[in-house]
Amino acid sequence: MTRRYVSFLTPVLIGLVLVACPCAGRSQTTAAPYGATSRDWPMFRGGPKMTGVSPATLPEKLSVRWTLQCGESVTSSAAIVDGTVYVGSEDGLLVAVDLRTGKVRWKFKTEEAIRSSPTVYHGGVYFGDSKGVMYAVNAKTGKADWTFTTDAEIVSSVNPSGDRLVFGSYDGFIYCLSAKDGKLLWKAQTEGRVHGTPGIVDGRVIAAGCDEHLHVVKLSDGTALASVDMHSVTGVCAAIDGSMTYIGTYGSKVYGIDWQRARIVWSFADPDREFPYMSSAALAGGLVVLGGRDKYLHALDAKTGKSRWSLRTRGRIDSSPVIVGERVFVGSSDGSLYEVDLKSGHERWHYESGAPISASPAVADGALVVANEDGLLYCFAGNGK
Repeated sequence: MTRRYVSFLTPVLIGLVLVACPCAGRSQTTAAPYGATSRDWPMFRGGPKMTGVSPATLPEKLSVRWTLQCGESVTSSAAIVDGTVYVGSEDGLLVAVDLRTGKVRWKFKTEEAIRSSPTVYHGGVYFGDSKGVMYAVNAKTGKADWTFTTDAEIVSSVNPSGDRLVFGSYDGFIYCLSAKDGKLLWKAQTEGRVHGTPGIVDGRVIAAGCDEHLHVVKLSDGTALASVDMHSVTGVCAAIDGSMTYIGTYGSKVYGIDWQRARIVWSFADPDREFPYMSSAALAGGLVVLGGRDKYLHALDAKTGKSRWSLRTRGRIDSSPVIVGERVFVGSSDGSLYEVDLKSGHERWHYESGAPISASPAVADGALVVANEDGLLYCFAGNGK
């Protein structure tokens, strides 16, 4: 099939890469915190702190449960909630699929490409398109409840908190909308496009983009609190652990940043290979794990930024890794899904999908779901399950 790749180039930064509520079905109040559970993976990176960790378990040996051709090309990462998989495609289709059988439950068509990974929250599915429209679609029926239009493409995913939905746009703003009706609550301006999904912690929104800064703003009203100069654009989200956040840049560096004190604690640059990072980090076991366009999966010490291990694939890694127990799963542009041991960095298994994988895995309910750039959606589980 024809493959279409997202262009991250911008004429403003020549030679630099840019990049980068419906109530039906659930109660609006819940005692459990929002985020990944053993049965659900509701948003990109699993939860508001963007750590890329799933509490689910997977069979020791994975095999293909089903596949589905769900679009011309897919760079959007899937969400899994209540036994349904949600994923968007380059030809403007959001598809809801039964996790067990791979049967399509409904489809929703937009006018433009969907590169934003869907977020499922309180019975709604939220995602943006390349025209700059944010959609709220009922998770059960596939019908639109409301839309909100920004001035440029939306690749960022929605990060929800209470009645608030936070996301970034290529128009340079961080937006906060009401989940109930899509009304604008506030927007905070940056000096460049916002490709990565903002993180949320302790009433703060943490976002970075193409103005080379990490921004900290108040969730309540969007007031700017601090910014940190990273000396390069970034197209990924910041993974948050306590007062620390971790983020890779197009300037070939990974940073450990104390967002509370607004200062860089450490930086990592590979001494032998200078390549951009377009993979968001996963955090577990004292490690910061992320892929690079140098074709390596890297694990850095979260306290010092020193390399603990690295694993070479045959293609650049824009896919963001997901950690499940002591196992790391990540896609590569060589077309393979890799399983790597978290402690040692040794490859445990890989599966060749036949096309580049830039989307990130979603893990829930004993299954792993990921799509490739030929638009083929894979569900992996145990034999006979």
